[in-house]
Amino acid sequence: MYSRKLKEELLDKLFEAILSLKSIDECYQFFEDICTVAELKSLAQRLEVAKMLELNQTYGEITQVTGASTATISRVKRALNYGADGYKLVLDRLVPDRE
Repeated sequence: MYSRKLKEELLDKLFEAILSLKSIDECYQFFEDICTVAELKSLAQRLEVAKMLELNQTYGEITQVTGASTATISRVKRALNYGADGYKLVLDRLVPDRE
């Protein structure tokens, strides 16, 4: 069970709402309303950066493919190395043969 300092009731409610979504179309509907286009693109970019870092691609390759800054790549790398393992959890489920 997750017990980090981020946990709070409002976030629990947000995550329950996300977990209630049943399709990609429903995700588009909800996230288009709750996030800006820039926020959504940033989240998607970070996930792709994490995937590429896990595949040992260089910062240059990652920047070229995703357009992410070196600061963003470093932030994602720090989360991969010292974070709550959320990226790893999702990447293991999305790309099970990545190891």
